[in-house]
Amino acid sequence: MMRGGTSRGPYFLASDLPADPSRRDAVLLAVMGSPHALQVDGIGGSNTLTSKVAIVSRSGHEGADVDYLFAQVSVNEAFVDTKPNCGNMLAGVGPFAIETGLVKASSPTTLVRIYNVNTESLIEAIVQTPGGEVQYEGSTRIDGVSDPAAPIKLTFLDALGAVTGKLLPTGNALDTIQGVDATCIDMAMPLVLMPADALGKTGRESPGELDGDRAMMQKIESIRLEAGRRMGMGDVAKLVVPKPALLSRPSQGGNIASRYFTPHACHKAHAVTGALAVATAAVLPGTVASRFVEPKGFSGGVLAIEHPSGKIEVDLVTRRNGAAPVVERASFVRTARRIFDGHVHVPATLFD
Repeated sequence: MMRGGTSRGPYFLASDLPADPSRRDAVLLAVMGSPHALQVDGIGGSNTLTSKVAIVSRSGHEGADVDYLFAQVSVNEAFVDTKPNCGNMLAGVGPFAIETGLVKASSPTTLVRIYNVNTESLIEAIVQTPGGEVQYEGSTRIDGVSDPAAPIKLTFLDALGAVTGKLLPTGNALDTIQGVDATCIDMAMPLVLMPADALGKTGRESPGELDGDRAMMQKIESIRLEAGRRMGMGDVAKLVVPKPALLSRPSQGGNIASRYFTPHACHKAHAVTGALAVATAAVLPGTVASRFVEPKGFSGGVLAIEHPSGKIEVDLVTRRNGAAPVVERASFVRTARRIFDGHVHVPATLFD
């Protein structure tokens, strides 16, 4: 069990789980205790941010050391979604791979090349390993986590069109969906970006305030379902993607403000992959994000996204393609913590 960024969940070796996806998902539901609001019969934390699973194995893909399959386990439904990636859980993959012997540590740092199975993309993780041992303690702080820890640098190498195959799946930088301006973007994670003020919000509300506005949440879900259809994803009612985000001008010294939904509750902080999508949209002319980003015309470098727990910074490396910038690489600094190792028990019949 590890904390990765602002998420938490069990990390498994793929060889310890059933190879058949349906049996594997049944095991994961039993592990987490779903479906149940409290996940009382498992080790889930009764929240989407603590009902996540990382499955890791040695990689056969060129340029990668390990494969990482992310699974979002629904809290209240018997459903496991392996369509999206999770950049926060990704932060724990490098340390886990080293601790389990999948990757040999060097000193003072170890580069772990990760192939994300969900989105068929490559990520580089630089893990602190002085003396060849994973170091978790450190002085790096990330908003949304109480204590400092050792930094883990994550660099996304080819996240464009991770799920749909297109950066702008509808073909437009800006669409109007049910009377609301929206940008549908797929960069590491499919998102539908909307102006907070179009939903009657300032963009500075707390997650609790947003979740409590049931009429607004129903409107967001209706727009999300239509956005999914327009993005070529079909009926997304049972999927966690695309994720909605409400954008507004920054007020705490950042470059843009975001309220990110998971998708049926507001994130207490911000997803890493969602931050990459917001930052990419911010450099694209004509998007919802471009109207709120400060300074105007931002085209690359470090972008600070304000969220309910503080800020998340994205370091964008861009190049020009005509008038529009193209994101080549994006890096984040996250932290992780190894919480415990052991055995989790599930009914033996799930393996029969």
